[in-house]
Amino acid sequence: QVQLVESGGNSVQPGGSLTLSCVVSGFTLDYYAVGWFRKVPGKRREEVSCISSSDRSPTYLDAVKGRFTISRDNAKNTVYLQMNDLKPEDTAIYYCATDARTGLCDEMGPSYWGQGTRVIVSS
Repeated sequence: QVQLVESGGNSVQPGGSLTLSCVVSGFTLDYYAVGWFRKVPGKRREEVSCISSSDRSPTYLDAVKGRFTISRDNAKNTVYLQMNDLKPEDTAIYYCATDARTGLCDEMGPSYWGQGTRVIVSS
C-alpha cells in the first residue's frame, strides 16, 4: 500500500525557513519521481517542485526558484523541501505526491497523495 506522510509545516515570520519532509512507504523510492504541491483555498493547486529518480534537473515553480530546494534520501525513503526566505504568499497546505510509475517529472501524473502539512507565513 503506497503511503506518503508529510511533516514539518509550521507558522513562521516572513524571511524564515522551514524544511518539509515526505516519508514514503509501499514502494521503492529509488525508481520514482516525487513532487511537492501546494493548495490555497479558492485557488488552484500548483506544483511547487519535482525531483526525478535520477535526482537530476529538479523542477521549480517560478515563484520559488532560488528560495526552495528539493532533495531526496532514498535510504530514508524521504523527500525534502527546504524553504528559505519564506513570503506570505507561500502560505498554503503542502502535499507530496507520486504516481509510483515513472522516474521522470515531466511524465508523472500523481495519483498518490499525502495528507498535507500546513505552512503559514505571517508577521
